[in-house]
Amino acid sequence: MEIQDLRIFLTVAEELHFGHAAERLHLAQPPVSRGVRRLEEEFGARLFERTTRSVRLTAEGEALCGPAQDMLDAYRRARLVVKAAGQGEVGLVRVAFAGASTHSMVGRLARQVRQDHPGIQIELHSQNFAMPALSKVLRGEMEIGFSRWDGAIPGLAARVLAHEKLVVAVSASHRLAQRKTIRIEELAHEQFVSLPPYSGSVLIDRLRSLSHSAGFSADVVQVAPDTWTLLALVEAEVGCALTLTTVADNVSTPGVRFLRVTDHYAPIALRMAWREQGDTGAVATVLRLAERVLPTPTAG
Repeated sequence: MEIQDLRIFLTVAEELHFGHAAERLHLAQPPVSRGVRRLEEEFGARLFERTTRSVRLTAEGEALCGPAQDMLDAYRRARLVVKAAGQGEVGLVRVAFAGASTHSMVGRLARQVRQDHPGIQIELHSQNFAMPALSKVLRGEMEIGFSRWDGAIPGLAARVLAHEKLVVAVSASHRLAQRKTIRIEELAHEQFVSLPPYSGSVLIDRLRSLSHSAGFSADVVQVAPDTWTLLALVEAEVGCALTLTTVADNVSTPGVRFLRVTDHYAPIALRMAWREQGDTGAVATVLRLAERVLPTPTAG
């Protein structure tokens, strides 16, 4: 069965005139008649009743109209899908992101992908910590990761999405809650809550280095499994916590105040990472779109 024969049949069915159908299809009339005849031989049934004055569909022809249109539609969709796949417009892109502060960025990217490239499915995977997210990208379990880390990671390419600042979270009843800024040395006798000490954890590394530079070792009395729990513990006066301005901007906790850290510390960057050899097809399309939706911030 030829796709062109289905087009011919449906056009004749609409026009009920072989000459008019030929004009619409930009064909001579004999190829139109041959196309209908081939289908009639294929199905073993007459599809049209023809007289010198009129053409009308038979019962068999009427029955074929719906399935013929479905087959043409499926053919068009197949062509579009194949073309789109070759252009990186179709596929699954799995995105791992760590931390509450990345949620809004991931949401903006997913919304724009859906709007501009509906054939690409974004599958989101929230991770508690940076290294597990990046490990999944390295292993090929995820295509893209949003995270913070120090130093280069072999096998990963990356782009900076945001430069972040440190803040200390304290309860609203804390003695320093009315302050806007703080130096870490002022917390020498405070208790801290923190996220788990994963290797490469930027916040844990900064807490250790800042407290060491201030002449003390931070007293971590409670470890929280995620940022939301961390802030709940701060609100409950279990201890203070070192976190990021993006957390303060994206997580609402009425009983917590955030004080900007004025000590000098190594820069903190939120990055998008992907495998160095993985930027093809749908992944490449998402990475290009991300450059517009989530541009690298200018220095300063």
